[in-house]
Amino acid sequence: MDKQQGRQRWAQRFAAAQEAGRVRDADYTTLSGMSVDPVYGPAPGDVVQDFERIGWPGEFPFTRGLHATGYRGKPWTIRQFAGFGNAMDTNRRYQMILAEGGNGLSVAFDMPTLMGRDSDDPRALGEVGHCGVAIDSAADMDVLFDGIDLGSVTTSMTISGPAVPVFCMYLVAAERQGTSVDKLNGTLQTDIFKEYIAQKEWIFPPAPHLRLIGDLMEFCTEQMPDYKPLSVSGYHIREAGSTAAQELAYTLADGFGYVELGRSRGLDVNAFAPGLSFFFDAHIDFFEEIAKFRAARRIWARWMRDVYGATDPRAQWLRFHTQTAGVSLTAQQPDNNVTRTAIEALAAVLGGTNSLHTNALDEVLALPTEHSAQIALRTQQVIMDETGVVNVADPLGGSWYVEALTDRMEAEAERIFTRIRDLAALAVPSGQHPIGEMTSGILRGIDDGYFTGEIADAAFAYSNAVEKGDKKVVGVNTLTGGVGDELKILRISAEVEQQQNALLRRRRSARDGAAVQQALDRLVAAARGTQNMVPLMLDAVRAEATLGEICDVLRAEWGVHTEPARI
Repeated sequence: MDKQQGRQRWAQRFAAAQEAGRVRDADYTTLSGMSVDPVYGPAPGDVVQDFERIGWPGEFPFTRGLHATGYRGKPWTIRQFAGFGNAMDTNRRYQMILAEGGNGLSVAFDMPTLMGRDSDDPRALGEVGHCGVAIDSAADMDVLFDGIDLGSVTTSMTISGPAVPVFCMYLVAAERQGTSVDKLNGTLQTDIFKEYIAQKEWIFPPAPHLRLIGDLMEFCTEQMPDYKPLSVSGYHIREAGSTAAQELAYTLADGFGYVELGRSRGLDVNAFAPGLSFFFDAHIDFFEEIAKFRAARRIWARWMRDVYGATDPRAQWLRFHTQTAGVSLTAQQPDNNVTRTAIEALAAVLGGTNSLHTNALDEVLALPTEHSAQIALRTQQVIMDETGVVNVADPLGGSWYVEALTDRMEAEAERIFTRIRDLAALAVPSGQHPIGEMTSGILRGIDDGYFTGEIADAAFAYSNAVEKGDKKVVGVNTLTGGVGDELKILRISAEVEQQQNALLRRRRSARDGAAVQQALDRLVAAARGTQNMVPLMLDAVRAEATLGEICDVLRAEWGVHTEPARI
């Protein structure tokens, strides 16, 4: 690559963005008043081996970012993850986040909702509203977003097993606000592969889950061009104990599987791939995390172009949300968690994240209080407004250490991809994969316990290192003395569950039961055929069918997934 030609291309793209008004009018100087350039690179005459692997922001392979402008064009979205109690409780928290400067919402659901159960299901006893918000029907979604214009706020929803019916409730809430669904922008997690690999919040066997995801991809490609129906999640893989390289490789492999799913549906990769996004963990090893994010963009762009035939740069872009590492937080000396979160958030920003959630200091113990949630929000705002990191695109690009780590991350990911392809050959010796090679390898790895075994080994190795003191955790195995007041945590009253169940009973009695049953019958009929199920599910949601009712009729039709016991 001619480095100076690359610099000229970058300059032309940056100038075009300025001309179009896509560069913010702001102070781009240091604290001492020195002006800084939008990007830095090798000087004329410098010899940089394999510079095409580093490149310039805004061009293939996007190691240094998707846009020539970096954060001068648009800072990352501050998207704080929140949800607790009932919809009214969480709505108040959302109003606070937006009023305090957050510019995106991220919905945390309680365990019954994540498992496709209604709040009055016997298995929900004691869990309603405890790890997120309880959502039983579209009426709850109306309350959740009351006073919030869904057409102007991007909304992320972290849910996979029952993602499609919850998505339908979100659409119906938008309709009731008078917002056309084609105007909606946001992200639905929907990533069922990582549930089988790490988080375990599945409902059905893999085939029907993939059927629903394929239907969702088709629906959004045709009707919701700005919405991202899949957020491929490495976060939960890392929280389960994987290494950074495993998180990177397993997550991208899952993404390739969803690309194969879209192509198997006859969708144009250039049309649907821009609707895929990613969700990564930002852990405490500062430079390793930065390298992971940079490698992720480069690997994704290359595979999308060279393996899956994407020619549109937007289909080669890896867009990702980041959450700081919950697993790095400690119950001992919890104030230290503020420092950990700030370091992790800075790593995400220097790695080029598109949106960010910062954990609260008390999340290791309970859902965040309003006070700790504000500290978490202010952490992002201090980084954005005071540190100068938004001034220069990929400021660590060209660092010998960071570039070497980025290359090592990529090489390790490619080694893991080869292993997954080997599993695909075992699964389908003929090579005639029903969906695609990577999908066959993932499904075989799930069945064989490959992913769970590798993650367990990594988690055990790290735990041993902490136990021996080889890896230091301040307040846990070093510097354990401390002073401080007892932390006040948020507690969810049992009245939340009682009130939610009473509300659910009233809503059931007030709806047209016959209309609900007819809508559910039509949904089951669609499940037995090949018709896209999203419109039928929307009809059931409009009739106020509950989440549990929708999932139950599909459980009866498709069965449930049970992980085989292994030692």
